[in-house]
Amino acid sequence: MSHYSPLIATIVAGLFVAFVFGAVAYKLKVSPIAGYLLAGVMVGPFTPGIVAHSGMANELAEIGVILLMFGVGLHFSLRDLMSVRKIAVPGAVVQIAVATGMGMVLAWVVGWGLAAGLVFGLALSVASTVVLLRALQDHDVVQTERGRIAVGWLIVEDLAMVLALVLLPVAAGMMNGATQGGSAILQPLLTTFLKVAGFVALMLIVGRRVIPWTLQWVVGTGSRELFRLAVLAIALGVAFGAAVAFDVSFALGAFFAGMILGETSLSRRAAEETLPLRDAFAVLFFVSVGMLFNPAVIVQQPIVLLATVAIIIFGKSLAAYLIVRGFGHTRQTGLTVATSLAQIGEFSFILAGLGTELGMLSPAARDIILAAAMISIFLNPFLFSWIAETGEEPGSEGGRITPVDLPAGHIILVGYGRVGSMIAAELKRRNKAFVVIEDQGDMVRQAEQDGVRVVEGNALIARSLVAAGIGSASKLLIAIPAGFEAGAILQHARILNPRLPVIARAHSTDEVAHLQNLGVDHVVMGEQETANKMLELSATMAAASNML
Repeated sequence: MSHYSPLIATIVAGLFVAFVFGAVAYKLKVSPIAGYLLAGVMVGPFTPGIVAHSGMANELAEIGVILLMFGVGLHFSLRDLMSVRKIAVPGAVVQIAVATGMGMVLAWVVGWGLAAGLVFGLALSVASTVVLLRALQDHDVVQTERGRIAVGWLIVEDLAMVLALVLLPVAAGMMNGATQGGSAILQPLLTTFLKVAGFVALMLIVGRRVIPWTLQWVVGTGSRELFRLAVLAIALGVAFGAAVAFDVSFALGAFFAGMILGETSLSRRAAEETLPLRDAFAVLFFVSVGMLFNPAVIVQQPIVLLATVAIIIFGKSLAAYLIVRGFGHTRQTGLTVATSLAQIGEFSFILAGLGTELGMLSPAARDIILAAAMISIFLNPFLFSWIAETGEEPGSEGGRITPVDLPAGHIILVGYGRVGSMIAAELKRRNKAFVVIEDQGDMVRQAEQDGVRVVEGNALIARSLVAAGIGSASKLLIAIPAGFEAGAILQHARILNPRLPVIARAHSTDEVAHLQNLGVDHVVMGEQETANKMLELSATMAAASNML
């Protein structure tokens, strides 16, 4: 009996090779994304050795896209989305038009024809959801104004590509003479608009009631496992339902599900429960992109490939930068939005595949798109790091984390959740100087409303610790509910301040042992402290009873 399974083989090969190459990338101090892409090349059909199933890898990668957009939606509100509509809508439309035009010109020069040029240009105009969001998250700018502009821009691009996928078969029919007249275009346009509007209305009217009520009921059961299952069912179920019933992309459906849930008090817990799966499947996305890359294209069509990459990285990015600056935003905001869009991904693959299937795009042009996507995604983290290192202009928002002014000997508190907020309240009551490091926008706003000094950023990033004054701090209190992540924070903190006393929180004996092995001075496990207190109270009650 054979135990071989293409699905299991694809997951194992993808994750194992991604781990190896990601670790090498980390050691070389480059973005792990570069390692994941090279891992995909290694297990792809164009290189010798093990070959994973590219079709299954692509479908698994879609789960990563869904969970990533769901996570972004958790930290977004409808108000945030509407606040950037005046720049996101016209900006995305103009940028798509410019990039499509440049692609069509290149196709005309190469001699591919009008139909191929249209598909080719559209494929170059839309950025990858996963790459854009990973770049924003890695540099802590999702919750800033420029982060909201980039995400809003991405949502408009997704909607535009939904229309493009509907209209491409119509355009192919008109060019072949099979369909004629304006009604051939008007009818699918109207149908798509009604479907998207119907989905949005359903989520805002029904989803706003059903999703929070469902999760509140699950919380009432007291089962963490059931809560995690409910969150995943909502994220994946809404995304899949949106695609099947309304022809909306998985990413857009998941974003709206997250945005609805983000308006409740359970958003932070939902984000924590989906984080491990989200990261694992996001890695498979980059592996699946690497599997599509055919190195032979570099030799066969080097000039066309180089011109295509130039359009993606410089052409459409320049257009986005000029649009953002034209709306009066800062240079750094323009650079951030432009750089985040300087790549192409999943929608480009779908457009290229559909164009080839309809006979509008040649296989050679499709290979150019896939190779350019691989190269642009590989280069994007390096471009983003370079932009981040250019620093902030005076008066610009976001970007580099703003240091706080505190006296030497202050306390640093990591996390402003249930435990962290209680610690902060007690420190305030005792008039202790302290600062909170928090990366969740809603928690940051709550801390600011409570009059607490806060550094908005991830404590795993050195500049967040530096901004909090790690060098002159007297103690580090890690109140986040993830013991292993707390260990990583400790290691970063000890590099910057080797003698800093650290108190951390743990949820299991394994986490306690891990933190103690790393050198945490004191580890507090909630269950153990509860048990100790109950035993202490029991002994006190017994002693009082004996005295009577």
